[in-house]
Amino acid sequence: MRLSVGCAQWTHTAWQEQQPEPRERLRGYAGWCTAVETNTTFYGIPARKTVASWAQQTGPEFRFVVKLPRIITHDRRMSGAEAELGTFLDAVEPLGPRIHALWVQLPATFGPTDLGVLAGFLRQLPRACRSAVEVRHPAFFTDERAARQLEYVLNRVGAEWIPFDTTTLFAARPVSAGEREAWGKKPRLPRRDRALTEFPIVRYHGRDDTEATVAGWQPWTEVVAAWLREGRSPTVFVHTPDNAQSLLLARRFHEQMRTLVPELEPLPRPPETTPMTLF
Repeated sequence: MRLSVGCAQWTHTAWQEQQPEPRERLRGYAGWCTAVETNTTFYGIPARKTVASWAQQTGPEFRFVVKLPRIITHDRRMSGAEAELGTFLDAVEPLGPRIHALWVQLPATFGPTDLGVLAGFLRQLPRACRSAVEVRHPAFFTDERAARQLEYVLNRVGAEWIPFDTTTLFAARPVSAGEREAWGKKPRLPRRDRALTEFPIVRYHGRDDTEATVAGWQPWTEVVAAWLREGRSPTVFVHTPDNAQSLLLARRFHEQMRTLVPELEPLPRPPETTPMTLF
């Protein structure tokens, strides 16, 4: 039983005091959180030496949820991308056990009729790495038959379904430029809280207002507590429109979970820096 928490990135201008070494910002981040989304890999395949530096800055228990490049998932739509996939897998290989899951984020146009393509693609991924899929087509959330078909495809290879919960973001009209931008970019879909594997992954998106973000994640606390009591090891990522407070919010979520599941081990104590004031 383990709960990992993290953010959509490992560096932010608002976190500079918590990351005093500019060349080792990931190491600084890893003193606060235990997981990270590698959104940068969506936009391009990193150099292998760059990935090796990520490994050097983190311990073997740190979790990277590694997003596949868009050329594979969006441009090629998982067809005829064997060369790019091979290059990508070779590039991220230095992470070794730190790869918690290969994250297949699919475009909103990828619907139930495309599941055969997904099934074939997932079989190409190395079985030594877990895989997790994020879908955004509304049918998977409103049509029970489509949801069951997707679960069948995922269960065949032991893959997880990643929910991106934006219900808090869309619960009220945006009140800032960041929220307005997020409203225009983020998917607006129902919350989904069903885990398929031992290692569920949740992406939660809040608002600029800290307390609204905390109030919005309350439904997840009981879900995650139940997963932990079942012996699962979930990973929860906390997003906000500008992510300036997400580093501390991720830790706050973990601390709240420890009040529900006292046997949960605490997060590592951050290095001594100028304190941030979220609590």
